Amino acid sequence: MPNSVIEKEQRTVVNILHAVDGYNEALAHQKNLYQAGTDFNEQKGNVAQTIARLHPKRLKLTVSEVIVDTPSTVTLRLTSNTQTLPPFQAGQYINLFVDINGTKTARPYAISSAPQQRDYYDLTIKRVEGGFVSNYLLDQVKPGDSFESTGPMGTFYHNPLFHGDDLVFIAGGSGIAPARSMIKDIVANTLVERKKNQKLHLIYTSSYQADVIFDEELKQLEKEHDFLRISWIITRPNEQYQGMTGRINVERLTQLLGDDAEKLSQKMFYVCGPTSFHDHCAEQLRLLNVKARRVRIECNGPPKNPQNLAGWPSNVNASDVIKVTIKGQGSFEARVDEPLLNSMERYGFSAENACRSGECSLCRVKVLNGAVFNPAEAKLRSTDEAFGWCHSCVAFPLSDIEIMI
Repeated sequence: MPNSVIEKEQRTVVNILHAVDGYNEALAHQKNLYQAGTDFNEQKGNVAQTIARLHPKRLKLTVSEVIVDTPSTVTLRLTSNTQTLPPFQAGQYINLFVDINGTKTARPYAISSAPQQRDYYDLTIKRVEGGFVSNYLLDQVKPGDSFESTGPMGTFYHNPLFHGDDLVFIAGGSGIAPARSMIKDIVANTLVERKKNQKLHLIYTSSYQADVIFDEELKQLEKEHDFLRISWIITRPNEQYQGMTGRINVERLTQLLGDDAEKLSQKMFYVCGPTSFHDHCAEQLRLLNVKARRVRIECNGPPKNPQNLAGWPSNVNASDVIKVTIKGQGSFEARVDEPLLNSMERYGFSAENACRSGECSLCRVKVLNGAVFNPAEAKLRSTDEAFGWCHSCVAFPLSDIEIMI
């Protein structure tokens, strides 16, 4: 690699590091320690404390404000009185733990506020028809209520070193939450050179006009910032609607992005929305010959109607009820079309969890007897499959099973 290219990359890395909050202060502190001739014994334990502060296992949060975004969506603004909120990268999520009438469960929600805003996290939550947790959060939560959560996590975020500056974000419904965080992150970025080259094309699809989340805010951001372009699509418009309608497909993407294969290959795509939405978008991008490594997908929970997925046994009906036995702890009955983790929680059992979409692997349980259906979202390692482990958040029991947690 030519020296000029290496030097340019090194300068880019240095510029990015200097933009990190506290980096320059840390360098100055290090210089002072060197000048003092310290052996660093006084720093003993600081590394562990710093790691615990930046990556806490649990956060204690309080609802400071409930912001109604649309008739079906609210944003919970969460603060902490006991600790500094840890940093996160735009697009990451926290797993929010809830206790609903004695049933303890959790759901991951993307942080929709900017990473530069460390006084609070915004979680934007859309009502899910028949949803257990979303309906509780929209209908019963009020300012002053307390929650526990994980620290920020997830691999769905923009990495400027590897993803480039030509970005396309395809959002469906509440999938706009991480997009808002990414947009605000770019707006707040102090690296003028990077910001000058940045482009983000947001393709935002909603079912109804009244369902468009952050409508006025996004329009104002697009008006104020040249890097941002927004294409709005309504799939179920009323007769007066004059904008784009219908589903996202190859023709629509070509219309919005052009058909230059070389330019498409340089873009980084982010897709976030319901499972059926991101599966469909991924297929359309594949048909456009966009490489898989240029597409990043944020899964929102387990697949619905698993009986319709490839690999589901034809002799198992979605309404079948089976027996789940947890070795040494008890047993219960569950439907085969309900994720194993959900049914465990309903009967008072649990496993550590975060993403609830098969990615993080924290909820792994060992299947001792019986069979489970693992959809593609499970992302099982070969050793998991070889030794009977499954990700309980996206595993569906096909017969009476015995598991170890």
